[in-house]
Parts: sequence; structure tokens; C-alpha cells
Amino acid sequence: MRKIMILTALTVLVSVSAGAQSVYDATNIASKDLSGTARFVGMGGAMGALGGDISTIGTNPAGIGIYRSNDIMTSFGYSSTGVESKYGGQAFNMDKNRWNFDNAGVVFSTKVGNVTSLRYVNFAFNYQKVKSFNRNMTTAGDLNGHSQTYLMAAMSDGITKPMWDNNNPFNTDVIGWMSALGYEGYLISPSLTTDKTPYPLEDADGKPIVDENGKPLYTNYDFYTSVLGDGDRPYLREFRSRESGGVNQFDFNVAFNFNDRFYLGLTIGAYDVNYNKYTLYGEDFRTEKGEATGSGYTLESFNKVTGAGFDFKLGAIVRPFEDSPLRIGFAIHTPTFYNLTWATSARLVSELYEGDKLVTTTVDSYDYLDNRDMKQDYKINTPWVYNLSLGYTVGTQLALGAEYEYKDYSTTKFYDYNGDNMEWQTNESKLCLKGVNTFRIGAEYKVIPQFALRAGYNYSSSAFKDDAIKALHSFSINTDTDYANLKSLSNYTLGIGYRGSAFYADLAYKYSVQKADFYPFDPSASGLKDPLAAAKLTDTRSQVILTLGMRF
Repeated sequence: MRKIMILTALTVLVSVSAGAQSVYDATNIASKDLSGTARFVGMGGAMGALGGDISTIGTNPAGIGIYRSNDIMTSFGYSSTGVESKYGGQAFNMDKNRWNFDNAGVVFSTKVGNVTSLRYVNFAFNYQKVKSFNRNMTTAGDLNGHSQTYLMAAMSDGITKPMWDNNNPFNTDVIGWMSALGYEGYLISPSLTTDKTPYPLEDADGKPIVDENGKPLYTNYDFYTSVLGDGDRPYLREFRSRESGGVNQFDFNVAFNFNDRFYLGLTIGAYDVNYNKYTLYGEDFRTEKGEATGSGYTLESFNKVTGAGFDFKLGAIVRPFEDSPLRIGFAIHTPTFYNLTWATSARLVSELYEGDKLVTTTVDSYDYLDNRDMKQDYKINTPWVYNLSLGYTVGTQLALGAEYEYKDYSTTKFYDYNGDNMEWQTNESKLCLKGVNTFRIGAEYKVIPQFALRAGYNYSSSAFKDDAIKALHSFSINTDTDYANLKSLSNYTLGIGYRGSAFYADLAYKYSVQKADFYPFDPSASGLKDPLAAAKLTDTRSQVILTLGMRF
């Protein structure tokens, strides 16, 4: 409740740029999967201090300084993603399988000599898909009295009759799209009062409509109510979402080897974002006994985020003791500075009774916007990243890696296309998000010089506070009101590898699991004492990665 009150108080301070994306979408874009070469993944990504793998270009750039020969490689694989939703005693499962092209890179190693302290100068380029959005999800069940129409009504309070009459509701700075859909679809309406206002309620013949006491009724645009009557109960007929796309990362690196004891690296990263999300949300209006009335509505939301970003990564590896194989790594990543474009459209179909007749109303944003999406340009600065790693080798057979990384998502910042701070989203980040701790451990054991076995574990804590909500500003053009408070993420990995005189091949298996509390909309808008139970999601992903490469 405190979070809602603070965000509400900020409403008067926020410009109309509040219509752009929510912190949930920004967190989705800013987070990264465990991906890269099969060797890197097979060791759980814990190679920041060990180095010598192209994928360390994105965690600790100094890892490229370990190379003493040229290297070229590519990785591809196959993944299976599943989402299980448990809600109201029912279980729903959605699966998706696809082939992946995960990474391709090259390292050029240049030996300077043994006279100066600078022994090697290495250059590298790497492409890597650092985030996959591919996932499908579905759920349904009793909403325990809560309804998305209450959210529509709450977001509409204060929208006056002149605002409706003088504006295109889908192309204005004073009306949000949830309000426009609800009002145009007859799911919400201004409340009625006996206090005299400029808007008396009249019938088709122009005669005043009165209450049970004979007092004339007036329309009060300061407060909106849902079409749901006292005896009607909403039921989540169906929720479906389909997400696709990903974030591609292109890294350019230079790294230095000093006396084979100190390594320094710099990576400049470029990012390409392509995120698509479709949601379908539908409610049936039922009697108190749960009997279907035949009335209700469905809302479809179409969203696409595209854009690009860049960041800088600086890393170092130190071998503090000349006679010890212990390595200590440090790295810092600047925020990724994204310039993004959000395109959205929505379509609502309501079926409501007028007397004994069931009337269907369709509200499509395309009909109001010349058959086009609404687009908004905005900017996101993701959090800084701090990385500490350890590496240790035992002879030539065993390599051990451990890594800790910290990323504070509450520092995510939003700006409009003019560069002005988007206070609503920036403050929502502070209220709903928190720092994420990531731990990685991995091991590689060479059975024989040409053949290695690998294993790893990767854990990331949740970026969301326990009471986080997707709070939409009144002017927001968001119509996908759903959100999932993701919990901790665990990755379990295994791998094998072959090393010839020049050619090498690595194979890895990764199993990821993450739970979440899912809500189709912010339930606080309903004003009910009984809470809306969260759907319990379990996201799983199995992936097989094959890397083929050559050193020369």
C-alpha cells in the first residue's frame, strides 16, 4: 500500500512520457542468460579469472589476455523451454523448442617479446546471444472478486466529459489506453450522484433519470465504476502470452599480458534488442453461484521493443604469487545505454447485455490511429556491474573457477527521447527492484590431455522485492497489465571437450529453473480485502550447446 501511495503522489510530477515501458520490461532486457561457448557454459560461466575462452570477453575482458595463439570458433545448439502455471488447483503447461545460433568469435594473439614486461597484445571480436525471450505461458481460474475492469476504472478517475469529447482517446496525453478501452468498450462509466453537476443523466427522450427517492441523477466524472454489478463475479476465462526475440551482444576487445602475471583488458559492447510480446486476457462475468451469464470481454495486446545500446567493460587478472597458479580477477561494467522504440496496439471485444440483448462492441486502436501502431522512443540506462573472480589450476589436469557478481536493478534509469528523466519509471525502479547477487562455480578435469570433463553451477538472486507491483500511470499506453515477480535463478551445467593439435570441439548441457509469482494485473485497484492469489510459475530450460573451433 505504501508503494501505491508514493507512486500516486508522483502522478502530478510526471510528464506524459510516463506512457513508455514498465520496469518489468526493462529488467527483462537488462538481465542476461548463461550463454556462450560450450566450455564456458559447461563450467557455469566461472571463468573470469581463468580466462582463455572467448566468452570471458563479456565478463572479465582481461581473460582474452591469457591467449597465446589465434582462435576462431562458433557455437550453436538446441533448447527446450517450458512454463508450468499452477492456479486455483489447476495446472497449465506450455512448451517451446528451437534451434539456436549462440556465438561466433575470433582472437588474434600478437607476441611482443620477452624483453619488455609487455608479452602479448591480443585483439578479439565476439558475437553472442545474451538473452532469449522465447517463452509461452497460459493460465485461467477464479479471480476471487478482483477484475481488470476495476483497474480501468481506477486509472480513469478525473477524466472529464470534455476530455472524451475533444480528444482521440488513443492519441492524447490526458487519457491512458486502459481507460480508453474500458470506456469505449462500455466496461466502465462515470459514477452517478444526486449532487448537481453540469451533466444530468437523461433517457433517450431527454427526460431526467431519477433514483429510488425521485432525485435527479447526475454523471460524476471524478470517479468511475466498473460495469460489474454487486451480484456479478469476474472469472479469468483465459490468459495467454507469447514472447519472442532476444538481445544480441557484439564485443570488441583489446587485452594485454604483462610478465604472464598481470592481465588487463577492455571490451566495448554493442547490443541489438528485438523483443515481441503478445497477450490475450479474457474475463467471464458470472453470478455469485459461478454460473456463466454469457457476458464478458477479451483484450489483446501487441507490443514490440527494438533498439540498440552500448557499454564498456574493464577487467584485470592478477597472479599475485610467482610460484602459485592462483589468479584473482576484477571487472567493472558500465551501464548499458539503450536507445529503444516501443510499438504497441490493442484490441478489446466486449459482450454485454442491453436488456435481454447481448451486444458485441469492438475497440481497436488501429481504427483510431490510421491502421498503425503507437510508437514511443525512450532510453534506458541499466545498472553498473561489479565482478570478482578466482581461478586455480592443479598441474595440467584440474582447473577450478569461482565468481561473484553484483548488479543493483533499483538504479535503472529511464529517459524520454529528449533525454529528460522519466520520473515514474525511475522511481518505480527504486520501489520495486533490488540488487542481484550472482555466484558461479565451475571445474574442468582433463582425463587425458585431449579429453576434459566439466561441471558448473550458477545462481542469481531475485531482482524484485516481495511486494513489487506493475503500477501503471494514468496516462500509460500499456495494455499488457500482467507481471511476474521472478525469484532466484539456478543453472546446472555439464560438459565434455576434445582438444587436438589445432581443432577442438566442446559439448555442454545446461538446465535452468526459475520460479515466479504471476498476476494478470495489479490487484490493489480492486479495493478488496481478500487478496488475489498469485499463479505459481515454474520456468525451465534445457539446452545443448556445441562449439567447434580452431587454434593456430
